[in-house]
Amino acid sequence: MLPKALLPELWTEILVPVCAVVGIVFSLFQWYVVSCVKLTADRSDPSSTEDGKNGHGDYLIEEEEGVNDQSVVAKCAEIQTAISEGATSFLFTEYKYVGVFMVFFAAIIFLFLGSVEGFSTKSQPCTYDKTRTCKPALATAVFSTISFVLGAVTSVLSGFLGMKIATYANARTTLEARRGVGKAFIVAFRSGAVMGFLLAANGLLVLYITINLFKIYYGDDWEGLFESITGYGLGGSSMALFGRVGGGIYTKAADVGADLVGKVERNIPEDDPRNPAVIADNVGDNVGDIAGMGSDLFGSYAESSCAALVVASISSFGNNHDFTAMLFPLLISSMGILVCLITTLFATDISEIKAVKEIEPALKNQLIISTVIMTVGIALVSWIGLPSSFTIFNFGTQKVVKNWELFLCVAVGLWAGLIIGFVTEYYTSNAYSPVQDVADSCRTGAATNVIFGLALGYKSVIIPIFAIAVSIFVSFSFAAMYGVAVAALGMLSTIATGLAIDAYGPISDNAGGIAEMAGMSHRIRERTDALDAAGNTTAAIGKGFAIGSAALVSLALFGAFVSRAGIHTVDVLTPKVVIGLLVGAMLPYWFSAMTMKSVGSAALKMVEEVRRQFNTIPGLMEGTAKPDYATCVKISTDASIKEMIPPGCLVMLTPLIVGFFFGVETLSGVLAGSLISGVQIAISASNTGGAWDNAKKYIEAGASEHARSLGPKGSEPHKAAVIGDTIGDPLKDTSGPSLNILIKLMAVESLVFAPFFATHGGFLFRIFS
Repeated sequence: MLPKALLPELWTEILVPVCAVVGIVFSLFQWYVVSCVKLTADRSDPSSTEDGKNGHGDYLIEEEEGVNDQSVVAKCAEIQTAISEGATSFLFTEYKYVGVFMVFFAAIIFLFLGSVEGFSTKSQPCTYDKTRTCKPALATAVFSTISFVLGAVTSVLSGFLGMKIATYANARTTLEARRGVGKAFIVAFRSGAVMGFLLAANGLLVLYITINLFKIYYGDDWEGLFESITGYGLGGSSMALFGRVGGGIYTKAADVGADLVGKVERNIPEDDPRNPAVIADNVGDNVGDIAGMGSDLFGSYAESSCAALVVASISSFGNNHDFTAMLFPLLISSMGILVCLITTLFATDISEIKAVKEIEPALKNQLIISTVIMTVGIALVSWIGLPSSFTIFNFGTQKVVKNWELFLCVAVGLWAGLIIGFVTEYYTSNAYSPVQDVADSCRTGAATNVIFGLALGYKSVIIPIFAIAVSIFVSFSFAAMYGVAVAALGMLSTIATGLAIDAYGPISDNAGGIAEMAGMSHRIRERTDALDAAGNTTAAIGKGFAIGSAALVSLALFGAFVSRAGIHTVDVLTPKVVIGLLVGAMLPYWFSAMTMKSVGSAALKMVEEVRRQFNTIPGLMEGTAKPDYATCVKISTDASIKEMIPPGCLVMLTPLIVGFFFGVETLSGVLAGSLISGVQIAISASNTGGAWDNAKKYIEAGASEHARSLGPKGSEPHKAAVIGDTIGDPLKDTSGPSLNILIKLMAVESLVFAPFFATHGGFLFRIFS
C-alpha cells in the first residue's frame, strides 16, 4: 500500500470551498470599492470629499478649465447605460440560441453514452481493472449530461457577470481619469479583478460541489465518477466557442465599420459621437473581449482540471481512494486564488501609479509577482497534498512518481506561461522595436505595413512553441499525461490575476470611448489612451496564456482519450492516422476562413450603413444631428448570431462524424493535426493583430521623435496604420482566440464520447473491411 498525503481528507474538504468563498468575498469587496465612484454630480456625496488612495479629494481638471461638470457626468452615465443595455440585449439573444444548442447536445450525450451498453442498468467490469465492478454505462450517460449542463451554465454565467462588471466600471474609469491616470488605473484594474476572482472561485466551487454530489451515487467507483465529470469541461468550452465567435464577429464588424468610414474616409477621431457605429463598437468590446474571454478561460480551467482528474482516478490516487491527492488539481486552484489575492493588493493598495509610463510595468509586475509567489504555493501544496511516492497511469502501465517531480511539472507550466506572456508583450507592445518597425513601414503605405505585420506574427511563434515543447517534455518525462495536465493547470493557476489584467484592457478602451463621446478634454482622452495602449498589450498577453494553456490542455485530454478508447499506439505510418492528421491540420484554416469571412461580410454591411447615414442625415458631420446608433447595433447583432452557427457546428460535429464513421485511430490523427497547426495559427494571428493595433496607437500618441515623424492623425502613414489595424482586428479578436477553443473542445468532446466511439466507431471501415 502506497503512503497517503499529509493533509487529512477533512482539511481538504474544508480548504477548497473556503478558498473559493474567500475569492468570491474579495471580488465583492473590489466591486464595492468601484461602486464608491458615483455616476452622479452630487457634491454632498461623502465619497467626493474623502481623501486617500482613490484620490477623491483632488481638484477636477474640468473645473479648472471651466467646463460644466454636471453635464459631463450626466453624459457619461447616459452613454454607459446605452453600452450596458446593448451588451445585455445581445448576450440574451445569443444565450437563447446557445440554450437551444445546450438542450440538443445534452440529449446527444445521453443517447450516445447510454447506448454503449444498450441502456442497461446492470453493473459492469471496470474499463481499466476488469477484476472490479463499476456503475453501468447508463449512469455515466446521466451524470455526464448533468455535468455538461453545469459546465455550460457556469461558463455562460462567467461571461455574463464579466460583461456586467465591465459595463458598470467603464464610465467610472472615465470620471476617475479627471483626477489622474493612477486613479483611473485603479478603478479599471479593480473591476478586472472582480471578474477574475468571481470566475476562478465560481469555477472551483461548482466543480468541487459537483464531485461531492456525484460521489454520493458512485461511492468507491472513482473511475466512473471522474469520467462523468469530463462533461463539465465540455459544457464550459462549448459555450465559450459560441461566446468567442459570436462576440468576436459582433465587436469586429462594428470596429472595422467605424474605423474605415470614420477615420479613413471622414477623418474624424476614434469614438467620435458623430460616427453611427460608435455605440456598437463599444458594446462589442464587452461582448467579445470580456464575455467571450471569460467563458474561454473558464473552459480552459475546467478542461485542465477534468483531464488531470480522469488520469488520477485510474492511478494510485483513485485506486487507493486518497481523496486529498485526488483533489490535487483543485488544491492548486485554491492556492492560486490566495496568491492572486495577495498579488492584486500590490497594484491597488501597496503601490500607486503617478505617471503614464508606470502603467505597463505595474501590469507586468502582476504577472511576475503572482508567478514567484505561486511557485512557493505549489511547493507547499505538493508537500502536504501529495504522498511522497505514488503511481500515475501511463498508457496501460503504472509509473512511479515522487511528489517533488509533480511540483516541477506544475512549476514548468507556470513559468512557461510567464515566458509566453513576456514574448507576446515584446512582439505587441509599442515600447519595443518589432512594433516600431511595423509603424515605420507605414511610410510607404498599407501594403508594406501588412507585409511587416504578417512577418512579425510568424516570427512571434518561435519562442512560445519552444516553451510549450519544453513544458511537454519535462512534465511528460516526470509524470506522463498527468504531468502535462497539471502543467496546464500551473499555467492557469494565476487565472484570477491573468483575467484582471485582461479585462482591464476593454474597460480602459470603453473609458476612452466614453470620454470622446461625452466631449471631455483632450487631456482626459490622452490618459484613457495611455491606459488603453497598455491594455492592448495585456490583452495580447492574456491571449498568449490562453493559447499556451490550450495546447497543454488538449494534449492531456488527447492522452486521456487515447487511453479511454483503448488505443495503445498512434502510428503515423498507418493510413487511418495519416488521413486524420491531414484533415485535422486543415481544420483550423477552414475555421479561420469561416470566422474571417463572417467578420468581412458583417463589416461590409456596417460600412454601407455608416456611409448611408453620413450621406443622408443632414447636419451629422457638423454635429447638429444625432446618428441612428440602433441600426448599427442591430446589424452587428444579426450578423454575429447568424454567422456563429456554421463555425460552431464545424467544431462540434467533426469529432462525432470522424469517430463514428472512421473510428478512434483516425480521430486521434484529427486531434493531433488540429493541435499542431491550430496553436501556430492562433499565436501568429493574435500577435499580428496586436502589433498592427499598437503600431497605429504608437503613431497617434506621438510620444517619441520617431512617432511624431510618422504622424499626426490623418497623415498618410497614419491612414496606412489604420488599414493594418483594421485587417488585424478579426485576426486578434475573432479567429485567433477562437482557435484555442477549437483544439480544446474537439479533444474534450472526443474524451466524453470515447466509450461510444470505442464500442460503435469506425462504421465505414467495418463495412468495407
